[in-house]
Amino acid sequence: MELRQLQYFVKVARKQHVTQAAEEMHVAQSAVSRQIHLLEEELGINLFVQKGRNLHLTSVGHLFLSRVEGILTDLERAVGEIHEFLDPEAGEIRIGFPHSLVINLLPAVVAAFKKDHPNVKFRLRQGTYTSLIRDVSKGEIDLAFISPFPESHEHVAGEILLTEELYAIIPSNHILADYTSIRLEQLKNEPFVMFREEYTLRTIVMEACLKAGFIPKIEFEGEETDTIRGLVAAGMGVSLLPSMALMESGQMQPVKIRVTDPAVTRTVGLICRKDEKLPLVAEVFRRFLCEYFQ
Repeated sequence: MELRQLQYFVKVARKQHVTQAAEEMHVAQSAVSRQIHLLEEELGINLFVQKGRNLHLTSVGHLFLSRVEGILTDLERAVGEIHEFLDPEAGEIRIGFPHSLVINLLPAVVAAFKKDHPNVKFRLRQGTYTSLIRDVSKGEIDLAFISPFPESHEHVAGEILLTEELYAIIPSNHILADYTSIRLEQLKNEPFVMFREEYTLRTIVMEACLKAGFIPKIEFEGEETDTIRGLVAAGMGVSLLPSMALMESGQMQPVKIRVTDPAVTRTVGLICRKDEKLPLVAEVFRRFLCEYFQ
């Protein structure tokens, strides 16, 4: 069974006429008739029945048509995807990100990239540290921003884009609100507002508190930086957040204070699947990001 036989079969089924199908495909009528005949011989069935001047599908012909149309659609899509894979000015970039990077970083870099590559599309997926590594490893996304950057992993590789400072945030009426910097141990008796356990920012904050000599008393947990920031501003406790999560302004804002002992930072990196070539458009974006953050 050949691809052209399937293409001829679909065209004849749609036109219900061999001559019209042949003219539309710019081939000889005899060539179309012969390929249809060979296809029926190979299948051992009649796909068409003659009614007047037209050819009508048999019941099994209708069934075969529905399957063949799906096959040809999938094939056309596959060819298109290959062309997109090889075209740096078209196609789609599938990229994942954690919530803490979506507020400012991701919109800024996507907008900057699209100035020179307006036809590129982005498919975005938000996730946790574990889910982003899993999705990249399984090939469900091409690239992922991630924090902290995994220095060594069996299935993913990449590069650190930046190192970001975490600041203490406290209510505006807190006794330390006028300080420009503090030692982390100065918050040891305060209730903390933390991310849930599956978020790496929680791990970073917990490790910093342990380094400062105390285990934080967790009063509230949240899943988004907006929630953490809002609860602290409302006087429910204190927390630590990366600088990117503190760029928004509004009525309910906590006070931001630098932590000097210990200094608390996180790495933000970009990962892709190890030992696998990226689609060309995704590779162009990866190079753009490395230059953008230099």
